[in-house]
Amino acid sequence: MIAAKGKVKLLDGNAAAACGALLCKPDVIAGYPITPQTSILEHLHRFRADGLLDAEIINTEGEHSALSVLTGVSAAGGRTFTATSGQGLAFMYEPYHMASTLRLPIVMVLVTREMDVTVTAGEQDAIGVRDAGWIQIYVESCQEILDSIIMAYKVAEAPEVLLPLNVCYDGFYLSHLSERVEIPAQEDVDNFLPPLKKQNRLDPESPMHLCIGIPPPLLTEARYKQCAAFQTAKQKIDQVDREFYRIFGRSYGGLIEEYRLEDAQIVLVAMGSCAGTVKVVVDKKRETGLKVGLVKVRVLRPFPHERLAHVLRGKKGIGVIDRNVCFGWNRGTLAMELESALRSADALMPVVSFIDGLAGSDITVEHIERAVDITSKAAQGIATKEAVWLALD
Repeated sequence: MIAAKGKVKLLDGNAAAACGALLCKPDVIAGYPITPQTSILEHLHRFRADGLLDAEIINTEGEHSALSVLTGVSAAGGRTFTATSGQGLAFMYEPYHMASTLRLPIVMVLVTREMDVTVTAGEQDAIGVRDAGWIQIYVESCQEILDSIIMAYKVAEAPEVLLPLNVCYDGFYLSHLSERVEIPAQEDVDNFLPPLKKQNRLDPESPMHLCIGIPPPLLTEARYKQCAAFQTAKQKIDQVDREFYRIFGRSYGGLIEEYRLEDAQIVLVAMGSCAGTVKVVVDKKRETGLKVGLVKVRVLRPFPHERLAHVLRGKKGIGVIDRNVCFGWNRGTLAMELESALRSADALMPVVSFIDGLAGSDITVEHIERAVDITSKAAQGIATKEAVWLALD
């Protein structure tokens, strides 16, 4: 049984996500199956049938209805969970924006994929909604999927935050990849994550309406407070990561994870599952005497520009690996965001954007080694392309 708590199991990413949701004791789950997240819902149904999950599971006719249901549940003070991918995310676009405007702490897994007719791995779906008002956490491993879901509720439900949150992970590369996963004991999760405090937003004795007809002054104030909550969330994410480490013995660095960075002169920046492959390349290059390190960006929204500028200041060259495209800039999205952060902090250095892994293709050791070599040349002042498509160039 994959839900055996306090045990070590071999789980794929979707099973790990389902276990994470189970441990957090949601009141209501609503969703609709879409590849590659479908098996998350299947696992949750099985947990409920086996008497392990005490939650209402609502099978809706589509993703728009699924998130609309959870909007009402969350507004009434319930803890909620859902998951989607690709076109499913597109179908829930309207309530997706509404949930963030209403400051509802809904936790949703995004199993990322390309947004075209093929069902392949990519981050373009999540990247396309990065400014819709949800916190976005990108993870590297199946263990990090489970752990991040537990931390997600503590961050999203914090009174000083109250924002919906996506835990994003690569479709197929993690959703269907099996790894060693330690499932925490329920008692430890309960100590870490207390029951959701009732928000008293919807009360029959005090009627109110939500969602429709917000006048401009109130919406402007709401957006201002929403932006402030995102900045507060940065400290909360780091704090929750430290608390998680004290109880469970695992830390992911909060907003970013640093790997062999202290004396690095060349730094690769990445997010998602490819960060594990980058670590392999960093170790190989270190054996040759090249001082290279990795910054894994875990949180794209809110963007951790202060921490990135701090840890990258003084480095000789930066290579950013993206599994997505920022249209109009001829770069990957993470590269574009990082360049802006460094420029704002007056921490200028060569930054090379590497685009790879689109449409489910592999981000290979050989590709990453080439990225290191190109970044090293840029650090030496040798002219390089601003954007390198590793599968094509």
